[in-house]
Amino acid sequence: MELQLALDLVDIQGAKEIVNEVAAYVDVVEIGTPVIINEGLRAVKELKAAYPHVKVLADLKIMDAGGYEVMKASEAGADIITVLGVSDDTTISGAVAEARKQGTKIMVDMINVPDMAKRAKEIDALGVDYICVHSGYDHQAAGKNSLEDLATIKRVVKHAKTAIAGGIKLHTLPEVLAARPDLVIVGGGITGQENRQAAAAEMQRLVQAAR
Repeated sequence: MELQLALDLVDIQGAKEIVNEVAAYVDVVEIGTPVIINEGLRAVKELKAAYPHVKVLADLKIMDAGGYEVMKASEAGADIITVLGVSDDTTISGAVAEARKQGTKIMVDMINVPDMAKRAKEIDALGVDYICVHSGYDHQAAGKNSLEDLATIKRVVKHAKTAIAGGIKLHTLPEVLAARPDLVIVGGGITGQENRQAAAAEMQRLVQAAR
């Protein structure tokens, strides 16, 4: 089980400052979609250059041209790249094939997938590395969380690792860990705290205790 830090509402310099505080306590650093929209893949490249030993996820949420976009993210230094579960099988297969060439990994984000069990089973067969259940910002505002979806995909996924994202805070983390995901993704539960280092350290302590 690993802890991933999601950096969504920052610029490159802000991302570096946060990572500098918490790098010792997280396993993966995610350059979120808003950062990539604002800064481009340069954000991935600069963070990887500054912290070469940190695993970096580029949250591209690929919907088309999977092979090409994975190639460009890999060239920028990403270790893991996201593809949307609602995209076509050929997009996901192309992303997986290119990731194998590049030595990188593919995470499929299941946000807005209507039939979670059916689609997770199909995606697992395509050879992806992670399948992630995700309550986005709009879902969180409506009071939705992903624990039920995590339980659903864990019943059907045989090969890929499972991940969960969306609104996880220190007080909800024990319930998440009890569901046994392979990767726990936390954004504001770390970045929005007054003492980010302490929050990350405590979350990592709980993750390690649950391994």
